[in-house]
Amino acid sequence: MSSSQCFENAPTLSSTCGAGTVQEFGGLQTYVTGSPHSKLAILLLSDGFGYEAPNFRKLADKVAAAGFFVVVPDFFHGDPVIDWFDPKFDRDTWMKAHNTEKGFEDAKPVIEALKSKGFSAIGAAGFCWGAMVLVKLASSTDLQAAVLLHPGRITEDEINNVKIPISILGAEIDHSSPPERLKQFGKKLSEKSEFDSFVKIYPGVAHGWTVRYNVEDESAVKSAEEAHLDMLNWFTKYVK
Repeated sequence: MSSSQCFENAPTLSSTCGAGTVQEFGGLQTYVTGSPHSKLAILLLSDGFGYEAPNFRKLADKVAAAGFFVVVPDFFHGDPVIDWFDPKFDRDTWMKAHNTEKGFEDAKPVIEALKSKGFSAIGAAGFCWGAMVLVKLASSTDLQAAVLLHPGRITEDEINNVKIPISILGAEIDHSSPPERLKQFGKKLSEKSEFDSFVKIYPGVAHGWTVRYNVEDESAVKSAEEAHLDMLNWFTKYVK
């Protein structure tokens, strides 16, 4: 997540948006939506703008409507990016405070909390920063499936360590994870016979398109919804 693309089209954050509620979950303030009686849970890991982005919460509600219990933790502890391009914003300090290793450690208690509540299967989707955390989590079998959407910079070693069904949804225009790189990852993953994998590049869209789209742009909404459906189909197939 070191390309300026990661922070373009910044959302206007809202603590009250969405159909769910905010509560403590696994030690983090978390947006929770969907039926707690479902036995299937989905963890969503945000981009740098965090868990109060309206389009992101709308997507969480959409996943919940498909029958999943959804948790969206505040991995930035009340300190999301507001304006990456503000000259007064200290990028280096923020990146150090919210590195992906810390996100990886913070996510573990959330997954354990889901297990302790009796959820029989757990999937996760990560967006940009969140995808860089999720690829690390996918190196164990604590999750049943993972979807990486326009991931930040992930490594070949991280891909080699994946142990669960994984889908990577990428943009044609992406400086962090160019299509050629994601296709190479797809080739590596396809060599593993023990689990399924999928890589798709969406034409004409740029990094962040699944959550940082203009709701008034019909074409942008359609492209985002296509990716949302692909993500949901992956969960329906493997989180059961």
